[in-house]
Amino acid sequence: MLQYYLILDILILIFPLLFSFKWVFPFYKNYKPLFASILIVGGVFILWDILVTARGDWWFNHEYLVDFGFSIGGIPIEEALFFIVVPYSCIFIYENLQYFFEDKEIFFEKWIYYIISAFLFIGAIIFYHQEYTVLALLSVSVFFVIAATWFPDLLQSRNFWVYILISFGAFIIFNYLLTSIPVVLYNPEAIWGGTVNQVWYGRFITIPFEDFFYNFSMLSFYLLVYRFFKNRWIDSK
Repeated sequence: MLQYYLILDILILIFPLLFSFKWVFPFYKNYKPLFASILIVGGVFILWDILVTARGDWWFNHEYLVDFGFSIGGIPIEEALFFIVVPYSCIFIYENLQYFFEDKEIFFEKWIYYIISAFLFIGAIIFYHQEYTVLALLSVSVFFVIAATWFPDLLQSRNFWVYILISFGAFIIFNYLLTSIPVVLYNPEAIWGGTVNQVWYGRFITIPFEDFFYNFSMLSFYLLVYRFFKNRWIDSK
């Protein structure tokens, strides 16, 4: 069968990688904060992936994977590559926004994000029996607390929210392919909606709604850590 997942990884990475060296700004010079973000945030999310895969929240259709002869903690190589190519490409999008569009401060009230975080936390308690739902909601809840408390400038940044919006557009396309082929399959007991025979399917087309929370927290943490190290290592010079 066609190795769809590896092809998707390549498609996500190829254009940002090529333009990293031949573009209006030298993105490749940001490799230190970029790699630090990928190592720290990607490491956490890969560990998350290993744990929930072992638990059975989701699994992979090996008909659409390359047989490398080994895996990383039980997850395929393509899945591990996902946590490298996605931040590389999405942070490239963010740097384009920063270069071409003057960033502006938008409305920000710390208590609003604390309230949203509290609601997400309560949601995780309500759906305690759905493992993926719990982790997805808690990850966004934790991000809002951290960002609102120590990095409010990120939440005030218009370009941050545009970055999320554009990245989500790409996410819907690629995640639809992964879940419709399907390359990734989900345990109906770990997510909202369960099976198609229930009243509420719990998915956007074929994408579990939990994936939107998961991707928001992942993209946000990647950028938060990237900005933190870039400010220290590059912008402060």
